Amino acid sequence: MANPTHPDFLPTGHPTAVSRYRFGFRKPEERLGLGVIGLHEGHTALVAMRTSGLCRAVAGCDLSQEKRDAAVSAAPGIFVTDDYDAMLARNDVHIIGIYTPDTFHAEHIIRAFEAGKHVVCTKPVLNDPSQAAAVRDAGRKANRRLQVGQSTRFYEPFQRQRELFEAGAFGDVEVFDAHYNHRMDWYYEKSPWVVDGTHWAYLGLSHPVDLIRWYLGPIREVHAYGMTTSLGQRFGLKTPDAITVNLIAENAKVGRVLGNYGFHELPKARALIEGFLMGSEGTSLARYPDLRVTYHDKQGTEIEEDFHHALSGYYFRHELKGMHYGEFCNYYDYFANCILNNKPNSPDLDEGLDTLLTMGAIVQSLETGQPVKVPRDS
Repeated sequence: MANPTHPDFLPTGHPTAVSRYRFGFRKPEERLGLGVIGLHEGHTALVAMRTSGLCRAVAGCDLSQEKRDAAVSAAPGIFVTDDYDAMLARNDVHIIGIYTPDTFHAEHIIRAFEAGKHVVCTKPVLNDPSQAAAVRDAGRKANRRLQVGQSTRFYEPFQRQRELFEAGAFGDVEVFDAHYNHRMDWYYEKSPWVVDGTHWAYLGLSHPVDLIRWYLGPIREVHAYGMTTSLGQRFGLKTPDAITVNLIAENAKVGRVLGNYGFHELPKARALIEGFLMGSEGTSLARYPDLRVTYHDKQGTEIEEDFHHALSGYYFRHELKGMHYGEFCNYYDYFANCILNNKPNSPDLDEGLDTLLTMGAIVQSLETGQPVKVPRDS
């Protein structure tokens, strides 16, 4: 039976065709096999494979029997196990998707590289700069790729903003302002390891810091201030959950980052994640979870593109905003396209580790109250 969502069956310009298969389409048996470790957030990756054109779910790994059972329901027929080595040994697994708690990322990445697998690792790729050299060396030794699962980059408004920027719509980027503000009591209750196992400079701030680096390039220096909100204090945080950072890039362009994870949201006024690009020829604003991007044309007219009607089912797959289905599908298909066509991918391992060092400098600046230069790791 013909697939009505295959691009051959959709009219030219159909938004689903543009987004769903923008990176290519192969028959299911020709797609790259995905094995996922960490089946809480990783469950989303398995569901996302239902609309992938280049990847297919073949395996899942988690210590929880309940999560393994849920994975089989999401992707019938896949192999599930609590033994990571057993999944790594499978010849039908070409890409490992890592969605375990941040403190396990280094171990799981290195073991995947040693098994000859390419890797997608959810952000942050690591939360400890001292692990960067070992992970980099493992990737180089294995000659395997890593794609940082930066979902924001692969969300429709941010994809569209980047497309317009690369087409010259805004001239040269001069200043970039980014934030990720999201009340996180639900997250502490769902993932209690967050309270003691990481720092918000690596966790939530990884979204806006990545956006800053995407446009400004390597960051030279950061100056950060932070505080622990009343919500953070209630959950026993020992580090700040409200952080503001000024950044200057190696090319002397400047940016600003804000992350607040204990505030009362005002979603009609400000989106949870925003990327505000101020260029020499124009300005644009991309938002999440709103499916909207706003910009100036060459005549200075303000234009808003709204994808809610066309693409909400692709990105959300239910009546609530969020869950990252479309973004996950986009970055897996993008990564597979790069692998299959021997093209560079971004953010790759080197870029991800450079962003990690930027976040490490932010932590140091929070502790000292002083500007900190970002170390360059070779």
